[in-house]
Amino acid sequence: MFEDLQTPALLLDEVKLDRNCRRMRERLHAHGVMLRPHVKTAKNVEVAQRALDSPAGPITVSTVREAEHFFDHGFRDILYAVGMVPAKVARLAALSRGGARVTTIVDSVEAAGALIEACEREGVLLPALVEIDSDGHRAGVAPASQQLLDVGEALGPALRGVMTHAGDSYNCASTEAIRAVAEREREAVVTSAQALRQKGHACPVVSVGSTPTATFAASFAGVTEVRAGVYVFQDLVMAGLGVCEVDDIALSVLGSVIGHQREKGWVITDAGWMAMSRDRGTARQRIDQGYGVVCDVAGEPIEDLVMVDANQEHGIVARRGGGTLDFGRFPIGSLIRVLPNHACATAAQHGEYRIVRDGRAADAWERFGGW
Repeated sequence: MFEDLQTPALLLDEVKLDRNCRRMRERLHAHGVMLRPHVKTAKNVEVAQRALDSPAGPITVSTVREAEHFFDHGFRDILYAVGMVPAKVARLAALSRGGARVTTIVDSVEAAGALIEACEREGVLLPALVEIDSDGHRAGVAPASQQLLDVGEALGPALRGVMTHAGDSYNCASTEAIRAVAEREREAVVTSAQALRQKGHACPVVSVGSTPTATFAASFAGVTEVRAGVYVFQDLVMAGLGVCEVDDIALSVLGSVIGHQREKGWVITDAGWMAMSRDRGTARQRIDQGYGVVCDVAGEPIEDLVMVDANQEHGIVARRGGGTLDFGRFPIGSLIRVLPNHACATAAQHGEYRIVRDGRAADAWERFGGW
């Protein structure tokens, strides 16, 4: 099945991937809004193509390297969804001259002015969205604020619309709470777009995005596009939020059993935090999944086993809360799979996906990195 793979290895279940992508497309199509997948999760062309209706985009990226890589593979509608700085304009300008429609984001008059000046030096116009802070989670200006209007005025003809990210959705304890965050997200950008239009700005783009709010929002009225990324793989944080079932998680790390600590009730694997990442997102949820849920080689969770701790190249597998193990089930050299807390972070530790097809390791898909 997977005995020929060197461990740790990143496995991607093709059936679950396709199912996750299809569900999100169908949900957003039913609401009449465009899906702009965030490809930072996968950093892979094959996954992005499966998430989209059109091979040319639209996509969301979080690094200039992502923009360049996907442009080289035929993607032409690209939103760079991190606050823009002048030093990155030349690389994006090159993509624009090559035929890409690259959109940037800013959240201050200073950043808007710096973008316009850098674009003038490059002889291009990179349109920009103003980032709105809809929940105090990260960056952005207050919805429908004077600062918003000032940034819009500073952008002038470069202004294309508004966007926000409902990061607070990851902190919710119920579906109802996620729906409330989603409505706050929607209202923040819709009212901001209205405020800009009242000042004479066209504001054609009204963009929201997070996998939890994309999954549970009751309405997208006034929204033109939705950005989401982790839904293509799903993970334990999403399962803890009720966004998916554990069985929907398409990504896992294959590890080998390299030792036993019988008196401690530990199985030791070669998948440590270099393979899983240090992300402990479920620690804030009702069920703490440690560094990941442990599965058999077929991908089925094994009772209540989790990776309770991790060193750089060692993972410690034990029963949740302690207890004895049947070490006969885990001989040296046997294989286990571990489901990740945060798919983006775990995938970032690896250079390729080994595709699971018909229960076996099939193709290897490149996963690139860098900024």
